[in-house]
Amino acid sequence: MKKLFFLLLVFPLTSCGSNELNWLILSPNNLEGLTNLKFLLSGLSTTIFISVVSIIISIFLGLIVALPSLSKNKILTYINIGYVEIVRAIPLLVLILWIYYGLPIMTGISFSPFVSGIIALSISESAFQAEIFRAGINSIKKSQWEAGSSLGLNFYRILRLVILPQAIKNILPAIGNQFVYVLKMSSLVSIIGIGDLTRKANELVVTTYRPLEIYTFLILEYLILILIVSYFVRKFERKLKKD
Repeated sequence: MKKLFFLLLVFPLTSCGSNELNWLILSPNNLEGLTNLKFLLSGLSTTIFISVVSIIISIFLGLIVALPSLSKNKILTYINIGYVEIVRAIPLLVLILWIYYGLPIMTGISFSPFVSGIIALSISESAFQAEIFRAGINSIKKSQWEAGSSLGLNFYRILRLVILPQAIKNILPAIGNQFVYVLKMSSLVSIIGIGDLTRKANELVVTTYRPLEIYTFLILEYLILILIVSYFVRKFERKLKKD
């Protein structure tokens, strides 16, 4: 990990003298470069906030969508399968555009770009969360259901008090990995004007006409962010295995 971070820091510096790259526009040693850096990094909080809110909402949606798959009723099972397959089949970018531009025309209900981005990310991710919850719940032994039933608990109390606490522990690593995925996919919300990392980079390219340097820096931003999150996810996984 340390070697990789070192390479990430050295790469831009070793490219400063090339004819293709001019890192002065992003150098903290001059006023213009420092201003540009602050502008690019100002989208970091938006990217993280949208990703965190979206993953939280998608977890709750995913759990709700997963519940019908536990039923013996075929109609409920088909509802679960239909939702998961349809949502997973829709590209996230298309869903973002439809919610922001199409939904107001169809229903008269419009949302701000920020809310539209969160809704689209949450819906798209909820299908994956539903499958994670379904797999996690099904991994719990049948005897746990029977034990809860012998105590006089109904289905929902067994699920809440007996099954879910065990299932959540099993699926936390998968949820962590999905958060990494959401962080990357959040870059698509820039298409509707949300000031995330990608949007800030696009705006700066328009004013500086230096796409190579700025998009290279954008890659490094996402790479470092994802590596940091992935590191803690892996660390958390190891801790769970020891427990």
